[in-house]
Amino acid sequence: MSNIVKVKTGSPFEEIASYSRLVAVENWIFVSNTAGRNPETKEIPDGVIEQAEQVFSNIEHALASVDASLQDVVMSRVFIQNPQDTAAVMEFIGTKFRGVNPATSVTCPPLGSTAYKVELEVTAYRGASKATVNEIRLT
Repeated sequence: MSNIVKVKTGSPFEEIASYSRLVAVENWIFVSNTAGRNPETKEIPDGVIEQAEQVFSNIEHALASVDASLQDVVMSRVFIQNPQDTAAVMEFIGTKFRGVNPATSVTCPPLGSTAYKVELEVTAYRGASKATVNEIRLT
């Protein structure tokens, strides 16, 4: 039988919509779409990069709760409210995922609130950071 861990961070949205910030099924870890709201102050920064920094802080905190890290991320899905912010956001994300190189999807849909400028969802595999990686370049 599989071991499943569900992590709640205290966000009122998790209770309203009945979801978990993170669900770990054995070594597979699924982190819900995460916005840049500071969990302690409940504030959302105005700047897109400041929001992205908070998004990563929130995700790193959730991953750490199940003994994982950004280095275990194998897939990311990036949601950017304003297409004009894409280059800056992706450059920032590149600094966080340098050497990790997960598969990534990027889209610019309307988000749940105009206050949100960037959101991120990730899938991780606990232990991926210690795995042997074979990189294939097709060019």
